[in-house]
Amino acid sequence: MEARRVAEIRLETGQQGEQQMFIDTRKLEEDTVVHTTVCIIGAGVAGITLALEMQRLGIDACLLESGGYKADDDTRDLYRGENIGLPYTFADGSRSRFLGGSSNCWGGWCRPLDPWDLEKRSWVAHSGWPFGLDELTPYYERTHALLKLGPNNFDPAYWEAAIRRPDVRRLPLIGEHIRDTISQFSPPARFGKLYREPLEQSHRVKVYLYANVVDIGTNADATSVTAVSVATLSGRHIKVAARLFVLATGGIENARLLLASNKVQPAGLGNGADLVGRYFMDHPRLMSGSVRFNKGWARNKLYDIKYHYQNAAVSANGTYVSSQLALKPAVLERERLLNARVWFFSMFYGEGSKGAQALFRTKQALLKKDQPGHSLTRDLLTMAAHPVDTVGFGLTRLMQPRSLITDVKMQAIVEADPDPDSRVTLSEHRDRLGVPRVRVHWRVGSLVQRTFDRTFALLAQELQSSGVAQVALDPPVEGQPWPAELEGTWHHMGTTRMHDSPTMGVVDRNSRVHGISNLYVAGSSVFPTVGANFPTITIAALALRLGGHIARELGMPCATYASDGTPQRKAPAREPEQAMTLAGAAQGLMPLREE
Repeated sequence: MEARRVAEIRLETGQQGEQQMFIDTRKLEEDTVVHTTVCIIGAGVAGITLALEMQRLGIDACLLESGGYKADDDTRDLYRGENIGLPYTFADGSRSRFLGGSSNCWGGWCRPLDPWDLEKRSWVAHSGWPFGLDELTPYYERTHALLKLGPNNFDPAYWEAAIRRPDVRRLPLIGEHIRDTISQFSPPARFGKLYREPLEQSHRVKVYLYANVVDIGTNADATSVTAVSVATLSGRHIKVAARLFVLATGGIENARLLLASNKVQPAGLGNGADLVGRYFMDHPRLMSGSVRFNKGWARNKLYDIKYHYQNAAVSANGTYVSSQLALKPAVLERERLLNARVWFFSMFYGEGSKGAQALFRTKQALLKKDQPGHSLTRDLLTMAAHPVDTVGFGLTRLMQPRSLITDVKMQAIVEADPDPDSRVTLSEHRDRLGVPRVRVHWRVGSLVQRTFDRTFALLAQELQSSGVAQVALDPPVEGQPWPAELEGTWHHMGTTRMHDSPTMGVVDRNSRVHGISNLYVAGSSVFPTVGANFPTITIAALALRLGGHIARELGMPCATYASDGTPQRKAPAREPEQAMTLAGAAQGLMPLREE
């Protein structure tokens, strides 16, 4: 007991001689109890963003990461579960369970949500956020430094003028249906590498590696979290006690941990209305049609994913961009459609062949991305058996000659509408740490089908009427079984949705779990609706917003931000006795405690 008491004191005050901000949980004494002010579970984009905010605001925090500095098979296995809905890969190759989280396998796409994405729409059941886009505007501004983006400007005309290339031009669309939009690319920012040094130099944040939270413990009526139980795959067990807890483990794992923490509430924490795990959403993606560009537009790089993705030719002042086509908001309302984004997809020689698929798997394996069933020997034999397709595809991907484009298609990602029966539940199977694995049932309904059909059709109509291209459309998908080519984009969202009412959402507008005074959720699982934009920038913006809320809850001085992102520091007034306690905590003398 004496050793445990000393361990508690040292970890609480940081008095270990030379302070260690990265700690290997496997090397701690059994049953160590870590005390801190804010415990952040998950070191991905949301978790690391929030940890950096705690450091900036002078708040002690610990950051719990399941993995280490790089991928390992045993930790990766903890993500695996059962798929019972549409064919869907939700773990292997699409999530990274080590420092930096999914930023390790992120493509870098960034664009804020559209204003109407947050609004209540009569034709979209369960739509609407508790606040509008203006609430996120100052935080979007701050994400540009965090994600290493360019200026907070998404005006297509601005970027066309800045790039000034004849092969990077906006399409002269003259109809009433289509608008062009801009996305920026993060390099992409790998948070585990990019922010490792700032976290190592932090005086407020300790990072615990190989620390898997297996249970969220509460008081007798589950109105307050008391501590989380942490286990390592090597068999070590510790606890973390904090004043506030933030769950930031991803759109599937957030729901899993709440459901699995059922010692006091049998249905799981925050699940009094049976909402945890429901409304699971991803952005469905589908290709369609055949586009034949008219003279003058066949070599335009701005809208083609094979050419605009992280391409220096489609950049200005060090910022890479791309353009997508979307329906105007008035059209969405008139046609009662979901939001969508469309780009062109040039098909290269050998695309889709066995040799090309083997080459792609080999590349992914070299990038340390999990490839279930991948055998290097088998793929090398496949490539040797199909040399023309393999070499042809490899060369065209590398050199991108226009002469070897065999076709051009339209590819769209569509907003998923919230469906309570698209959900994450617990399986009867358990992982090595004893936590139930997940069962994922991804559903995509008829409104999404109609949005694909009408978006493709209206875009084809406008391309033709504007003299840009001739388009041959594929048969409609509405009313038909989903084609095998339908895929998700690995954006796990919606499972702990935000709503002011505890009967309609898991968390409130400040991301606090309804009914639990000190438990928050960060990440895209809180999205009530998801738009058709890439979620990382919004995840980061919400994490920055949550950091300010936590500071105010703790009574700490914090910075508010003007609409242009300028910090405006403001210290809330406190009672004298409480202010003294907070001042002591700010000097590192103690973590903030309940009075």
